[in-house]
Amino acid sequence: EDNLKPKVQWLKELGMDGSQMAKMVVKSAQLFGLSLEDNLKPKLQWFKDLGIDGSQVAAMIVKFPTLMAVSLEDNLKPKVQWLKELGMDDQQVAKTFARFPSLVGLSIEANLKPTSQWLKDLGMDDQQVA
Repeated sequence: EDNLKPKVQWLKELGMDGSQMAKMVVKSAQLFGLSLEDNLKPKLQWFKDLGIDGSQVAAMIVKFPTLMAVSLEDNLKPKVQWLKELGMDDQQVAKTFARFPSLVGLSIEANLKPTSQWLKDLGMDDQQVA
């Protein structure tokens, strides 16, 4: 209970209501096992630095709760770099993460690169793929 209350409060401060929290628990209760200080708050700040506000992060967590469990160094930062290599600017990267948080669950090598190459093979240019 002492571990749970601060996380519930933090999620409420992000703008999450009770029904959203219930959906999130059903999808991935592991979020409540993450450290508030070592994981959740630093990731929130990273998303804010990327240009995604707190209410958008709350919506992202509801859609894809495991978002907060992935590694910044091994998952999130490489995906941002890869999207920028496709030609996206910071605003486009932020918008992509906000709209499609499940992107973090995809492998760059096994999914994203082959899919983008397939689109290019169909005749799309880099701008269209991005």
